[in-house]
Order: sequence, then structure tokens, then C-alpha cells
Amino acid sequence: MSLVVITDSDLGEGVEEEVLEAAGHEVRRGSARTPEAIVEAAGGAEALIVQWAPITAEVLADLPALRFVSRLGIGVDMVDLEAATACGVAVANTPDYCIDEVVCHTLALILDRLRSISTLDRAVREGRWAAVADAPRAVRPDATTIAVIGYGRIGSRVGAALRAIGFQVLVHDPLVDPERIVADGLQPAELDAALAASDCVTLHAPLTASTHHMIDGAALAMMREGAVLVNTCRGGLVDEAALAEALASGRPAAAALDVFEREPLPADSPLRSLPGVTLTPHAAWYSPQALRDLPVFATRQAIDFLAGRPVPSIVNPVEV
Repeated sequence: MSLVVITDSDLGEGVEEEVLEAAGHEVRRGSARTPEAIVEAAGGAEALIVQWAPITAEVLADLPALRFVSRLGIGVDMVDLEAATACGVAVANTPDYCIDEVVCHTLALILDRLRSISTLDRAVREGRWAAVADAPRAVRPDATTIAVIGYGRIGSRVGAALRAIGFQVLVHDPLVDPERIVADGLQPAELDAALAASDCVTLHAPLTASTHHMIDGAALAMMREGAVLVNTCRGGLVDEAALAEALASGRPAAAALDVFEREPLPADSPLRSLPGVTLTPHAAWYSPQALRDLPVFATRQAIDFLAGRPVPSIVNPVEV
């Protein structure tokens, strides 16, 4: 029997305990979101189930029994992967629980901005009935280019859906063979070229040291006047201060954002009041089915790891 600690979760209680106890493991639940609290809650644990708790090098050093971290979600930027690897701790995300939801939400945000759905809704509610005047930039798909930045599970499906609608699709992902992108009927491109050539840019890259603020002032300046930026991935990919300044100048002209550098989005963020910005509260992942599946999937892979079974979603090179 191994001890598994749920460091933190706002997804409800009981599911993880039921699954772990049925597999013969001891389970302890905490509400730890600081390194000190994590170490106190997780002493003796062989596995952690983590939502937002920061698993730093210091935390890892203070948990010598730890062998596995299972993330309640797709991103793993709250875990120091280099330190985990050095400590021999395997880290896995939960990549398959909400792919359909995020793809759907991304497409909804893209179409909302490119077809001015929110703008037209507000205009009708305010007593206007003027499609051309209130949505002068509404696009025709086959005359519109969209850049997909990141071509993993979600980005590849977003690209396929956009192509099916009729959009011209560019793809930037330095980790994907360009021949695969071409075989999918899409066009590979370098980041600068994709930004400069697109009417809409949608982000699907992981947040790492190299991708942090990949969309900064210089990148935004490369975008077309009137373009749209969409982010349903990680808030840290975008320099929000630079984005607010760029939106005020019209390059890009609009944005649709589901994720932010600080969440909830601060009340004084200029993004809240700028026109042409659609905001959702980190909701792309959600459906009742995804909410049900996430803790079960994350817990089962901890059980598999502790039983010596393979866990395909391990993201760092640790011998297990």
C-alpha cells in the first residue's frame, strides 16, 4: 500500500479517494498551494495528484519518498520538470480528458471574433439592426488565413476543423515534421511568417521557459492590422501588458482569451474594458463529462505507475 496525496483540487471531493482506496492505497487530501504547505501535507507520499500546487525543486528535495506526480490537467508548468527528472520523479499530465471541449471552445472564440457575433449581439440588444455597419470586418473563410501555433492533440484538430470550414491554415510547430503538416492539407510556416500572414492567430503551445511571452510586443507588431489573437492554452504565452497596448493601437484589432497570466483576471486589467475583446474564465476545458473524467483519469495513472504499469502521458525522461 502506498500513500497518495491530493495536494489541491477545486474539482470536488471523493472521487479520487474512492478510486485509490479501491486499488488498496492510502489517500490524504490537502488544500496546499504554497511550498511549505505542500511539504507538510505530503510527507511520506509516493505519489501526488496536483492541480495548481507549485512542485518546486525545494518541494521535491523535501519529499524523498516521492516517485510520481499526476497533474489534474494538461499543462505541467507548475512542476519543475528539470528538478523532478534530477530527483527521479516521473511527472504525467492528463492530456485526453477535454480535447473535444477545448477544440470546440477555440473554434467558438475564433468564429465569434471573425464573424463579430458578440458585437452584433450587443448591437441588437441596444436597438440597432445594421449588420454591415456593426460587423464591417466579417470574414469569408476561403479569403481568411488562420495561424495555428502548436500542433499537438488540440492544435492539430483545430487546424483540421478550420480547414474543413474553408479557412486557409498555416501551422507553426518546431517539434512537428513539416511533411506531416503538409500531409494534413495545411501549410507549415515559421513563427514570424505565420504572424505576418494571418488574419487570426490561435495558440496551442505548452508553457515553457522558451515559450513564455512568445507573443510579446515584437510579435504583436508583426501581426496584420485588424488581426485577431485567440488563446485557450496558457496565459503566460502572451505578454498581457503588451497585448493591451497593441489592441489599443489596432494591431491586432481583437482578441479572444480564455486563459490569463493571473487568474482570476484582475479587476483592473485593461483587457476587461477594451473593445473587441472576448473573455471567458478559463472555461475551455469544461463540460460535465470532462469534470467527471479528469480526477478519475489522473488518479488511475497514479495507480498504474505505482503498480509498475506503463503511463504513456509521462512528460519527463525518467526511468520507471
